[in-house]
Amino acid sequence: MNTNDFIHRISRVIWPSMGATSLMVLILLFSIYLYHNPTVRLVEAPPNVKSVLVEKNEPQIIEGVHIATGLKDGDGLQLVIKNCTNCHSSKLIIQNRMSADSWRQTISWMQRTQNLWDLGENEALIVNYLATNYAPNKKGRRQNIEGIEWYRLELD
Repeated sequence: MNTNDFIHRISRVIWPSMGATSLMVLILLFSIYLYHNPTVRLVEAPPNVKSVLVEKNEPQIIEGVHIATGLKDGDGLQLVIKNCTNCHSSKLIIQNRMSADSWRQTISWMQRTQNLWDLGENEALIVNYLATNYAPNKKGRRQNIEGIEWYRLELD
């Protein structure tokens, strides 16, 4: 095989590969452009569909509950949303019930082990919100079960 045949065979492989690679790069760049410019639309919405714009700065609170997170409304809610839900779900807050001291210890633990930033003066407001809205439930003995016909279990 001479040099010209070798070059010809290689070029038959290289040029299509370069074309496919270029196409992939263009698709990637276009995807990045669409990601950073969500207002660009490839297809127009049908005329009967209304577009609704929800303001992110305006929290929707219905019956004392912040709809987006499920957290109870109260002083410090926005601080909790901004400082706590960046790293974990609000469900983690809702499922826990602690005293103010326990919430402080949990925050301290997150700062030591989970890279939580220093909350500064906001820590007291956050702890107050959490201790007020997610304090331990006082549990007593359950109510007696009533309205049931009991039967005697007979053993063989």
